[in-house]
Amino acid sequence: MNLESSTQHETASRAQPMPPAEIPAARRLYWLLRRELWEIRSIYVAPLGVAGLIVLASLIGAFHLPERMRDAALHGLAKQHETIVQPYLFAGLVLMGVTFVISIFYSLDALQSERRDRSILFWKSMPVSDLATVLVKASVPLVILPLLTVVLALVTQVIMLGVHSATLAASGGSAAILWEHVSLPEMSLMLLYHMVAVHSLSYAPLYAWLLLVSAWARRVPWLWAILPPFAIGIVERIAFGTSTFANLVLKRMGGGAEGTEYTAASAMMDPLMQMTPGRFLSSPGLWCGLAVTAVFLAIAVRLRRRHGPV
Repeated sequence: MNLESSTQHETASRAQPMPPAEIPAARRLYWLLRRELWEIRSIYVAPLGVAGLIVLASLIGAFHLPERMRDAALHGLAKQHETIVQPYLFAGLVLMGVTFVISIFYSLDALQSERRDRSILFWKSMPVSDLATVLVKASVPLVILPLLTVVLALVTQVIMLGVHSATLAASGGSAAILWEHVSLPEMSLMLLYHMVAVHSLSYAPLYAWLLLVSAWARRVPWLWAILPPFAIGIVERIAFGTSTFANLVLKRMGGGAEGTEYTAASAMMDPLMQMTPGRFLSSPGLWCGLAVTAVFLAIAVRLRRRHGPV
């Protein structure tokens, strides 16, 4: 009797298919992010190329560094400080600008490219939700690229400092003056703060809007990204004689208060003076922008769920 019951139990177990193994959400997000970095290598190749050009330019300019420093010392300590610090700040600003350009083009193409090459059919067959896909794509301009910029800028500045120090030592001078004026921890902290405050939080509605357009547009997404804001500005100007919407967009594109306060001239004197996180986090415009970002991303998720290949 027991043997018969065991046989029936084994037969029933074989008849019932084994449930698929559950993949943790964190692991799914990890592989989605790896997919983005694998498919769109310009995310990190372009900043690396620009960093290489900056290092090459610093190698060429190092030959004239002792002469420039002697000339700057004749005009006082402030001029000397500016001459020494300016190349390092400029390197960070260039990498920051490259990050912004890459983020714009990536966001415009992120959701349309998978519909254009019909790979969306494959990814929709995988156990990955539309919400997870859109959030991972949004994390590239909001998280990955800003952090990559900070790390790459620090590495570039360290190499530049080593090159400049070796040049001064070879010319019979002292590299101690470089280390007195160049504070890489302060520069990196300021760049991190600026990337988070401006490129991640202040620009979040812009990137979310571009992702929405990318999920909706069948052709020329950049045109559809520009036309609606442009039309709203024209209608407001003609109907009411005001430019509130245009000023709001321009202020957001400028990074808000955090963007206008960060200038190379002011950062040369004391980079940490430009950090005002309390005022920034208490700004109503920040939270309104994040709310708009959430709405745009929710619409992008819905559009991706409904739209197929173009």
